[in-house]
Amino acid sequence: MPEPAASRRSFLKASAAASAAALAPLPMPPVHAAGSDTIKVGMIGSGGRCTGAAEQALSTGPDVRLVAMCDIFEERVKGRLEVLKRSKKDQVVVNADHAFVGFDGYRKVIEASDVVLIACASKFHPYYARAAIQAGKHVFVEKPHGIDPAGMRAMAEACELARQKKLSLMSGLQWRHTPAVEETVKRIHDGAIGEIVTIEENFLRGPYQLERRKPGQDELLYQFYNWYHFCWLSGDDVSQSLVHNVDTATWAMNGVAPVRCHGLAGRSASFGEVYGDMFDHHSVVYQYASGARMYANCRTQNKCHGEYSSLVWGTKGRANLFGGTIEGETKWKYQGPGGNAYQIEHNRLFEAIRTGKPFNSGDYMVKSTTIGVMGQLACYTGQMVTWEQVEKSDFGFGPAWDAVKEGMEPPTKPGPDGNYPLPVPGKTRLI
Repeated sequence: MPEPAASRRSFLKASAAASAAALAPLPMPPVHAAGSDTIKVGMIGSGGRCTGAAEQALSTGPDVRLVAMCDIFEERVKGRLEVLKRSKKDQVVVNADHAFVGFDGYRKVIEASDVVLIACASKFHPYYARAAIQAGKHVFVEKPHGIDPAGMRAMAEACELARQKKLSLMSGLQWRHTPAVEETVKRIHDGAIGEIVTIEENFLRGPYQLERRKPGQDELLYQFYNWYHFCWLSGDDVSQSLVHNVDTATWAMNGVAPVRCHGLAGRSASFGEVYGDMFDHHSVVYQYASGARMYANCRTQNKCHGEYSSLVWGTKGRANLFGGTIEGETKWKYQGPGGNAYQIEHNRLFEAIRTGKPFNSGDYMVKSTTIGVMGQLACYTGQMVTWEQVEKSDFGFGPAWDAVKEGMEPPTKPGPDGNYPLPVPGKTRLI
């Protein structure tokens, strides 16, 4: 078995140090695709990931300006705006009239921008992306690209519309832009490990970004404040985190989707209001028509084994995708340049915008996220779920995205013990 890969953060840090060239601004043609001398960027969501995406967008060249941002929480907009002003002061031109607060802020950001960065509660990703594309704007959208079959249908529509309109749509599945992984997958496709037989994917870590309720905060706002831990907003950990691993596996499989899957999951160690209504461990077994299987595991528990790895076995050898190695009949280790994948994906997006050659992640972002959704539904229901079922399903975690508004009753509330009700495998019916 190949050595476990380092954590995503440490790997990317090491890769970035290996090649400063990958971080350098891209050369600019004299005229941008939109015919302007600046590219106006807006942020939907003012959390850490959207702030990081904004910094990376601004780092692609001095012609990029941050002109608008929004969030449900005013303190987040103000706080992140100050952070960005300190790091990119000459490129941040968000005035008071373009720092939007509220559930309809996304519309105003879209209107003000040429490029929309979307990284907010994941439920809204496909719908905000579709709205931005409909408005003729380029889009960067974080994973997951939907948390249920209904959302995936909306994202597929956005991707197709972007193709028709010749707009760029970039996915936040950043391993697609990691040089070592790109080269390892290429060699797998060239036959270095033979026919794929087994894949093991692991995303094992402690609880992620727990947010305590603020004094006087009502139930709906608290769930948005701590949105990662509520399935109607985040989709839970298979869709939210393991989707990265599912995507690299699907890439190695040349885009082939599994025909069915089953899962084992629940909560055993994480109790209390702050953990919301998500499971703290999942294991999904995906079955392919070829007979190959993918064993995909994620966990968010303290004081447990941690691992972030993507391991592929074939008839002639094995590959460690995140480690950039192949063993067996072929022995190989990636020795090329590194680079920060988060920056590289933005470099590629803004190069596409400047040159008028659209970049569209649609094929892989929809398929990989749908496979993640498929696994999450299998875990919640305890049933075998097929690819065909998910493609035909119209299930969506309620309420509908456009029915969410200030003052509404949230779809879940804590019980007397402070814990929120959980899905019950064997009883919960979703599709």
